[in-house]
Amino acid sequence: MTKKKSSCLHPIDWRYGSEEMRDIFSREKRLELLLKVEAAIAYGHAMVGNIPKKAAEEIEKKASLKYVKIKRVDEIESEISHDIASVVRAFAEQCGEYGRFIHLGATSNDIIDTAEAVRTKEALGLVEEKIIKVIKNLISIIKEHKNTVCVGRTHGSQAVPYSFGHKIAIWLDEMVRHLENIRNLSKNRVMGKLSGAVGTRAAYGVHADRIVQMAMDKLGIKPAIISHQLVSREVIAEVLIELILLACSLDKFATEVRNLQRTEIGEVSEPFHSKKQVGSSTMSHKRDPEKSERISSLARLMRGYTTPVLENIITWHERDLANSANERYIYPEIFLTIDQMLVDFDFVTGGLVVKMEQMKKNLEISKGLVMAEAIMTELAKNGMNRQEAHELLRQNSMESIEKDKHLFEILKVNKKIAEYLPKNELKEIFDSPENYLGTAKEQIEVVLLVAEKAIK
Repeated sequence: MTKKKSSCLHPIDWRYGSEEMRDIFSREKRLELLLKVEAAIAYGHAMVGNIPKKAAEEIEKKASLKYVKIKRVDEIESEISHDIASVVRAFAEQCGEYGRFIHLGATSNDIIDTAEAVRTKEALGLVEEKIIKVIKNLISIIKEHKNTVCVGRTHGSQAVPYSFGHKIAIWLDEMVRHLENIRNLSKNRVMGKLSGAVGTRAAYGVHADRIVQMAMDKLGIKPAIISHQLVSREVIAEVLIELILLACSLDKFATEVRNLQRTEIGEVSEPFHSKKQVGSSTMSHKRDPEKSERISSLARLMRGYTTPVLENIITWHERDLANSANERYIYPEIFLTIDQMLVDFDFVTGGLVVKMEQMKKNLEISKGLVMAEAIMTELAKNGMNRQEAHELLRQNSMESIEKDKHLFEILKVNKKIAEYLPKNELKEIFDSPENYLGTAKEQIEVVLLVAEKAIK
């Protein structure tokens, strides 16, 4: 039975991921990189005298889609059922007498793993660029709202006064760590290898180590110090798991946006192009956090990739194929998915609507209960036993809730409190939640300093 071809079988083909990232993981790009690795190997051989320099020059010249066509590679593969051997034969056809020097000493995964390393480095560079865009957005939000007071929530309930700038600074601090991780992984964990059949490099000859180093230098990546036929998948797992962790962070931030955009809270909202954008096919009024919801949806997919990424670390002896098929799926899917998540979060943070008046209203709906800790702390500072102050505020807070009465009205007639805290000072605490933010501003400034240094 002939398989029916489809131009857009997978949503990644048309819906998710930027054009730049899709280009990196296209068939054309993969073939181009395979050819470049073969050319780099030939260059190394020529430099140590194993093959004529003219051969290496011709091989490098023909290492292009201008000469080696996907259609021809597919024709050969349909006959011999081996992808890399098909590339080698199609390439050799274009190099005439020098074609015999292509793939000298190499095994298939020398080409595959090294090409994948080059592609990974390029893809991580794109991820880094998009993280920096998000970081710049967050810095902008923080600078505008470092003095904006909102309510902090624990267990979904109002807790104490909070700084909106501090909330976003926590996101910023986390994104800076991801930026540092991506840079470190790109520099130290993305590596190619030319090891031969089992890792001894025997087929490369006596100058094998020099050939490896020269080829990797030409490709702009580090060589693995040692490997069998595969680059250790533990190294690759480090890279992919970092992208999954980044997805989890974006999900955390997006979930906060989704919660704060609830009608009943209404403190922030995603950008919405009200002149044309449609929020619902039936409910004309809807302005939903759809980008944040998509981030959360894609994060669930990303967490699912953890299993094959970790399973691929285990291999039989010096090589088996148990990792190979799933890697063809997960490499592009992980990168294209995180790419889309970063694009969406850039959109969300680039135009986040912050509703300061609603934040102020929400500070007041608990009828003063959010200031209970501040009053307890002030009582302890003025000499009351801390545990006694806690119990006193607990009892009065419960009364405030049960009677649906402002906490100040309950406390202002309490004689015990009056012994330690005059009524006017008590009222000032309730009226000034912005005075109960501790060192939030100082912490924000530290995070801003670190972030701005990281993106210079």
